[in-house]
Amino acid sequence: MKIGLSEVEGHVLHGLLEETSGDIVIRIDRHGFIVHASANIAELGSDLTAALLPPHITDLAERDHAAFLGEQVTRGLQGCTQVGWIEFPVAACADRGTIREVHFPRWYALTLKPMCMPDGTPDGALCLMRSVQQLRSLEGELHARAVTDPLTGLANRTAFCASLRRHLARGGGQKVAVFAVDNMRALLLRYGQRTADEVLWGFAKFLETMALPGHELAQLDGERFAVLLPDMTARAAREWTEDVIETFAGLAAPAPTAGKARTPHLTASAGIARVECTVDWTLREAELGLVLARAGGGRQVAVAGHRRAA
Repeated sequence: MKIGLSEVEGHVLHGLLEETSGDIVIRIDRHGFIVHASANIAELGSDLTAALLPPHITDLAERDHAAFLGEQVTRGLQGCTQVGWIEFPVAACADRGTIREVHFPRWYALTLKPMCMPDGTPDGALCLMRSVQQLRSLEGELHARAVTDPLTGLANRTAFCASLRRHLARGGGQKVAVFAVDNMRALLLRYGQRTADEVLWGFAKFLETMALPGHELAQLDGERFAVLLPDMTARAAREWTEDVIETFAGLAAPAPTAGKARTPHLTASAGIARVECTVDWTLREAELGLVLARAGGGRQVAVAGHRRAA
């Protein structure tokens, strides 16, 4: 649906379109209803020519963001003041709404310049909509990099600690296991950084394979890994951790060779703790268990205060 504009408004829209190629120009009345829009509004999946009644500007936004957009537009219209950029996801189009669009909505930004009559009476506004999807995607990518270990692809210590804080806020009580490949320092000195990185990457992928649904994995630093074990009793957590240690030792056992060169027999150890008190306390207890396990020769699981061979 297109409603005719005055000659002045038409020139304004034409100039805006020339300067903002790819942006969407919208004219709304003083109640926020769309009375005209540039042809590229079709990119949103909206066909104004087929509408019997003029849609409201909030109809362009997803349901959860419509009220926010409406408040900002109303504030600009009533105060006859220009509104800065408002970011919101556009509503998924029914005829082209794919599963991807439902889960990954398209983000746009809108700015509004009110138009008033000579006596100061509000007379609607001109709006400019611009896609910010690329910026949003970049922000998401930067966030993912900030909370992900670049070598293994697991969550890093910052992300894991944030998760622990959320669990503590809900009462805690879960179990957390901290793993480490035994003798990593000796392996690094003998075989070099590249081999050490390959071992750490392989152990991370092994942990991902052994993890059960709901487990949260992270790499705490260059040597230690953590796994949050929700909904597990102390006994079940120990049994799972011991299974990880034994399975890894079996898979990493060196193959028999006729020559003198031998590959190292890789093993791992782990410490277990309960999520309680604070994040630092929880990790300290788990890492103390790891120290006890490795002090006993490695390939063990320990809890601070008492130790048991796997």
